[in-house]
Amino acid sequence: MLKERILSAIVLLAVILTALFLFNPFFFSLTLGVVVTLAVWEWTQFAGIKQKFWRLFVAGLFACFVFVWLYSSADDLNAGRVFVDVAQPIFFISVLWIMVAFGLVVSYPASAKLWRKSTFLQFVFAVCTLIPFLLGVLRLRLDNYVQAPQHGVMLLLYVFILVWAADSGAYFAGRALGKHKLAPKVSPGKTWEGVIGGLLSAGLFAYLFLHYFAKDAFQVPAQGFIALSMVTVAVSVLGDLTESMFKREAGIKDSSQLIPGHGGVLDRIDSLAVAVPFFTFFYFYVL
Repeated sequence: MLKERILSAIVLLAVILTALFLFNPFFFSLTLGVVVTLAVWEWTQFAGIKQKFWRLFVAGLFACFVFVWLYSSADDLNAGRVFVDVAQPIFFISVLWIMVAFGLVVSYPASAKLWRKSTFLQFVFAVCTLIPFLLGVLRLRLDNYVQAPQHGVMLLLYVFILVWAADSGAYFAGRALGKHKLAPKVSPGKTWEGVIGGLLSAGLFAYLFLHYFAKDAFQVPAQGFIALSMVTVAVSVLGDLTESMFKREAGIKDSSQLIPGHGGVLDRIDSLAVAVPFFTFFYFYVL
């Protein structure tokens, strides 16, 4: 099992780095579209769709939509422009969905009565999660692309590593100090002590990043950037809890077995799927 996890992690890292540094914006967006389509295929379980044909049908329809959308915007993407007319409203919808998800998690299992048997609502939840995630990754990656093609790589990797570093901080703090359960009905393993450890790790990482790695790269207030980073990590915890809630209601442990030793795509991006659009919205439109 450990060998599988290590090999899968190496392959995933190689794919991510290849897409980030070698693909042009259009092919990068297509690769991301494949990832999001696989996530939609996994999400169909939450909607109660069990038959393989209908799961593939839904994922196929989504894939066609994403491909046409990206293909029709290929010139803009290659010029570093990411759906400028609709990006901000979509990110704002994502922020609203985060608020709704918070209410659903806090009130679970009572909230499940509202969405448990609703394929339509699960489809809405998927769209409000995965479309903003796709746009958020592209917006970060292509920031200032024409003048500095690799600038966006650092910004995107910052958000990814921020969430991963905070997750590690939360894990060790939870193991060492965790006594008070965060959401026992959704994810019994998470504790308030772990969350606090993750937030402190995020604040420290943001401070070190600004002062030692990106002194002149980002023209944003340092205090605002650090605060946004910490809130983004709090939101990423909510993303993890939301997927855990849906999996618990669907009676599954992992979203799929697509990634040997790691579960499914949603299991890998659940935190990032809400953290990326949240950070993107406040970084570009609020700070």
